[in-house]
Amino acid sequence: MIAIIDYDAGNIKSVEKALLLLGEEVKITGDAQEILSADKVVLPGVGAFGDAMGNLERRGLVPVIRETVEKGTPFLGICLGLQLLFERSDEAPGVAGLGILPGEILRIPSKEGLKIPHMGWNSLHLEHGGRLFDQVSEQSYVYFVHSYYLKAGEEEIVKASTEYGVHIHASVEKGNVFACQFHPEKSSEVGLRILSNFVNI
Repeated sequence: MIAIIDYDAGNIKSVEKALLLLGEEVKITGDAQEILSADKVVLPGVGAFGDAMGNLERRGLVPVIRETVEKGTPFLGICLGLQLLFERSDEAPGVAGLGILPGEILRIPSKEGLKIPHMGWNSLHLEHGGRLFDQVSEQSYVYFVHSYYLKAGEEEIVKASTEYGVHIHASVEKGNVFACQFHPEKSSEVGLRILSNFVNI
């Protein structure tokens, strides 16, 4: 069973729909025991970093996420779910992230001709042999919606990057922890391949 963590941060049904399309048993849940007993766990999310961390803390899910990761369960963060795995964000000064991975979330700098939020399809540069990208071609397009981007603290955990006025770390992998800034569940066949690769880990 794949647990999708429910913490009032949106985007959950589209992730559930994509995983069901792949034939997986899926449960949307905020229950600690259901999350801890799942075969795999997904942390989705859209919205603000500070609000999301507050929701996770109020629901008692921060230690549950840490325990899930520590016991080796494959764990996937999507969009805001990626950002929360890191230490801090420009969006919420003074609010600590989960700190599971080293790095920080920065605001995409304003540049003439670039709309923020970054919303639309961008191509990926693949690097360091990420398992999510097995049978995914270099420069494949995926769908982004974000105003803040990841600057990872360890270059070797970055498995895909893109450019949008700045160099964006678009996907990371470290041990059993995976994350994508883009939305695989909204990225057509490429996105389904990425989710399938996660399912098959």
